[in-house]
Amino acid sequence: MPTATDKSSVKKPRAPKPAKAVVEAKGTPAAAQKMPSGSGKKSATSEARPAEVNTGETTLVKADKNTIVVARGGYTAKAHIGDCREILPSLEAVRTSQVSLVFADPPFNWNRAYDRWDDKMPEREYIDFTYAWINHCVQALRPGGSLWINIPDDWAAEITAFLKGRFDGTPGVPKLNARMHMENWCIWHYRFGQNTTKRFINSKVHALHFVKEGAAPTWNPDEVLEQSDRAAIYDDPRTQSKKDGMPPGLRVPMDVWYGQFWGRVQGNNKERRGYHDNQLPEVYLERVIRACSNEGDLVMDPFLGSGTTGVVALALRRNFIGTEFSPENAKSACERIKMGPYRVLGQLKGASTAIFEHRRKSER
Repeated sequence: MPTATDKSSVKKPRAPKPAKAVVEAKGTPAAAQKMPSGSGKKSATSEARPAEVNTGETTLVKADKNTIVVARGGYTAKAHIGDCREILPSLEAVRTSQVSLVFADPPFNWNRAYDRWDDKMPEREYIDFTYAWINHCVQALRPGGSLWINIPDDWAAEITAFLKGRFDGTPGVPKLNARMHMENWCIWHYRFGQNTTKRFINSKVHALHFVKEGAAPTWNPDEVLEQSDRAAIYDDPRTQSKKDGMPPGLRVPMDVWYGQFWGRVQGNNKERRGYHDNQLPEVYLERVIRACSNEGDLVMDPFLGSGTTGVVALALRRNFIGTEFSPENAKSACERIKMGPYRVLGQLKGASTAIFEHRRKSER
């Protein structure tokens, strides 16, 4: 299918409201930032913990015709414009494996009306494209670095088998650049899937997490804790004297992700960036970046899109590099990165995602 290149048919970028998160982080004392209750359930803490957010002075410069740089507080986010398969091998950080975390949300080949990208490739061409960019991402990772891929049912099996090395020696399939092992297979669950009567309505995307062998992975569970269901629903006293090293009443999140601010970023969502066809919620990237990287690390996204990965990475004091096929998307994304996150980062730490309301003893 021909690529849509007629700029007259492309929606003009709609700037979102001022970045609420940055304003609140600067002007609201941490003690006054209330922790969300999680649909009426008790929270492990009554107040949000202070978020270590990068609130330094921000500058945006166009280094050259194909590179845009956003700088804040000594950290940088760089967007390189073009095909990631061509750009990534040219970057020193990729060639020398300096990246600690890669997050990739590629086009799904669903015939979406991107402004420049052809999203209806023949299946074999799309698979070859997928294996190529994955290999560049594996090359970019340091030993112990994490690769997260946000992908639908259509391609999850092929990607998982490729990263597990199951296709090694198969004619027509490239050899994986380095050994990887699966750490997590998570699910991003949302409540408003595309309506259909022909099958069960899809309400999920797979979040595949692989680690490059050769060193221990970065894992920061304390950064992403939530209230346990036992504590939120039953006030179970056993949750207050845990033996797993976690604080009382808290747990590492389960591998199905949902809750407040976790829904699809639709047109009326306050996070929504009007120019972009697809956008992930900030809480999704916050969880991945906090859990699998440290301050000062290098985070990479080969499909910059609306810029969510760069927004959260720079705000959390990580350096960032991204690639984007569309010059218009890259410009809009970097403007958003400069503005910073809309949500208050850290506000869901310790909150509950329990499905059921708190129950009194008489109701159990």
